[in-house]
Amino acid sequence: MAANSRLTVAVHVLTWMALVKARGRDVVTSDQIAGSVNTNPVVIRRSLGELRKAGLVEALHGAGAGWRLLREADAITLLDVYRAVETEPLFALHRAEPNQKCPIGAGIRPALEEVYGGAEAAVHGALGSTSIADVLRGTLAGRAG
Repeated sequence: MAANSRLTVAVHVLTWMALVKARGRDVVTSDQIAGSVNTNPVVIRRSLGELRKAGLVEALHGAGAGWRLLREADAITLLDVYRAVETEPLFALHRAEPNQKCPIGAGIRPALEEVYGGAEAAVHGALGSTSIADVLRGTLAGRAG
């Protein structure tokens, strides 16, 4: 199963936007962001659309068109970003109900729901305690010479 990179791309987008804003420019284009992410601007526009629906960015039209953050970087958590771009739970149970006559089939769902619920709560806690500003600071601190 391939990992989904939508959260990573969205965090990259917002972190880059936060850096540009800190340097005095509020409005950026999807082409500019795509240069940092090293991807097609269409991928960036798709991500920005999800972030806009979540109230994290806004699109500006007309002269000076582009995108800008709606909140300060320290007020956007990775959990906010995760909720904007991920529509599926972290873990899924069987598509079809397991054989209820089998001792494993009858008890596997409740057992896994408990484990998965705890794991998801831990992930949400970690994401909720990290802001885009934290990622920006960590990114700049870890940057090679």
